[in-house]
Amino acid sequence: MKNTLKKLIPYAFVGVVSGATTFGAIHYFNDNNSDSEFSYFAPKNNDAKYASFNMAGVGDDFVKASKMTVPAVVSIKNYSNRTSARSEQDMFDLFFGNPFGNSQKQQQQQQPKDMPTGMGSGVIISPDGYIISNNHVVAGASKLEVVLSNKKSYVANLIGTDPTTDIALLKIEEKGLPYLNFGNSDNVEVGQWVLAVGNPMGLNSTVTAGIVSAKGRSIDLLSQQSRTPIESFIQTDAAINPGNSGGALVNPNGELIGINSAISSKTGYYEGYGFAVPSNLARKVVEDIKQFGLVQRGFLGVVPLDLSDQRQVAAYNQQKKTNIKSGDGVYLMEVSENGGAEDAGLRNGDIITKVDNTVISSYYDLSFAVGSKRPGDKVAVTYLRNGKLNTVNVTLKDQKGGTSFRSKADLSVTEKIGSEFEPLSERFKTDYGLNSGVVAKNVIEGSEMAKIGVVDNYIVIEVNGKPVNSQKDVEKILNGYSGNVQVKYVDEYGRITTRGFKMP
Repeated sequence: MKNTLKKLIPYAFVGVVSGATTFGAIHYFNDNNSDSEFSYFAPKNNDAKYASFNMAGVGDDFVKASKMTVPAVVSIKNYSNRTSARSEQDMFDLFFGNPFGNSQKQQQQQQPKDMPTGMGSGVIISPDGYIISNNHVVAGASKLEVVLSNKKSYVANLIGTDPTTDIALLKIEEKGLPYLNFGNSDNVEVGQWVLAVGNPMGLNSTVTAGIVSAKGRSIDLLSQQSRTPIESFIQTDAAINPGNSGGALVNPNGELIGINSAISSKTGYYEGYGFAVPSNLARKVVEDIKQFGLVQRGFLGVVPLDLSDQRQVAAYNQQKKTNIKSGDGVYLMEVSENGGAEDAGLRNGDIITKVDNTVISSYYDLSFAVGSKRPGDKVAVTYLRNGKLNTVNVTLKDQKGGTSFRSKADLSVTEKIGSEFEPLSERFKTDYGLNSGVVAKNVIEGSEMAKIGVVDNYIVIEVNGKPVNSQKDVEKILNGYSGNVQVKYVDEYGRITTRGFKMP
């Protein structure tokens, strides 16, 4: 018995010491963290770190990038006195399943004059006050107010917009402003850290972190505001919400690598994926606007069929009684006369597989590779014909077939005001008691016609007090005109309205 007790004494001693130590530790942590129910699980001076993860390094990078970025990101308030103004939320609605954003239904209520109809973000890109943002943030504005991170407010001038990329350029009169430098978005890698900085839901100067989830992503969003959209978004899981649009996507060095534009969501709020216009494309757009007043965009001169879209291919096969197979690449349904593609020898039925060093898997790959170039630029186009790959150099042209740069003075009347027009049938005029009228078509978001409330299918009766019955009538009245333009039109409810704008 004595021998047994002797053997148990060491174990008993260890148990007593262990129990006392445990009780003392719990008592100590409870005394020092009495304000937390679970305080002893997480002492205040916890220095624990995950193995093989440099928390300090990442934290330092984020802090440095945030300090560089926040002062250069602004809030933009869009003021409009018309009920059909499309707000940023409408633009998000386009992506969330409402294809018309209710803009044509005019379901938005009239806002008080001192209240903005839309809000978003922007990024200062030069010390003298140039600011880049999204086209949909500034669309339809009668006044744009820019608020800096230090709460100082300015009225901004809208220098120009590009619906095809959803980019806008603004200017405020100030010097010595903090600004961001453009980074090279071609060097962005999937998996790298990024920060999104903007003003979501009225929360100014908000910074969120994430990684690049994908590159070259197309989401068929910009086709709602442009017939020739360029989509090659940087996809990120950094939290982006309404109000972030036009804000900065930066790398840990604080370089601007993208302009945040949209999110993928069923609710209208962040659910894991955001999309940003790559900085190289955004930079090219704002440089064109600053230098020429409009974007210089090159075109191949083809009508493409996206072979990666099985529904498009099936519809084309059914219509044309063909047997084209879906896959990668872009099939040329038509090669335009006197276009760059025809000049280089491309023909109907060719399949473009590569432009310069960019592999073409879809229409959006092609639109980005070519649309980010200017008229007169040359690109190497690789195409498949009769099972054989060929490569030719194509000189890009503008939509009018030219290879030189154009200024605003070179634009046609319909290009300046942002709308085309179709004749109204005599029967329609008789049925509705109209003596004149043309139907507005392809109204460009943010254009002069859009600003006064005209959308597709509205009927324009008079321009500057003169009846119009064709697009030529409109062009004859406005060609060479530089004053205020008065437009009388009929909306979908039959209401006659007269509104004006200054001819660009």
